[in-house]
Amino acid sequence: MPVSLDPDRRGREVAAIFLEHAPRLFEDLIASDVWTRTGKAAAPEHARREWEAFALYACVRGLVAGGGFNRETAAAIDALHDGVAEAWRTQSRDESAERAHVSERYAEYGEIGQAGGASGAESVTLRLGAAAARHMTGAEPGEDPGELAELIGALHESLAESVTEHLRRA
Repeated sequence: MPVSLDPDRRGREVAAIFLEHAPRLFEDLIASDVWTRTGKAAAPEHARREWEAFALYACVRGLVAGGGFNRETAAAIDALHDGVAEAWRTQSRDESAERAHVSERYAEYGEIGQAGGASGAESVTLRLGAAAARHMTGAEPGEDPGELAELIGALHESLAESVTEHLRRA
């Protein structure tokens, strides 16, 4: 069923969801036993920046799942990014650098998603979680982040599903 909100409003609402929930999820994550047991936890600001890129990707996935692949969804995604960029500016963050970072991560996460194929959604979630976990902890590309990947992947899916559900109810 198509979402009744105009694309700008849809994107702005998802930006509000991101700005409210992504920081809370991050705080819960780094307070978890799973995070603590990694022993490779990177500096909190580095980890937070990586989590934000991954959480934004979840919001984009939720927008696409809730609105389909079309111009309206693309406009909503632009509005999402604009809303988040406004928050970055109020935090005196370099918007250009943040957008470049997010774009780089989207490309990587998109490749992982496209490579999912027959291996199923659960495998994609775990591989996405593993990539994000490595970025967040500063681990090497070949290192297995274990249960941290599962937790981060599950948080990502939860955020994507929350956005989708919000749009379906709109």
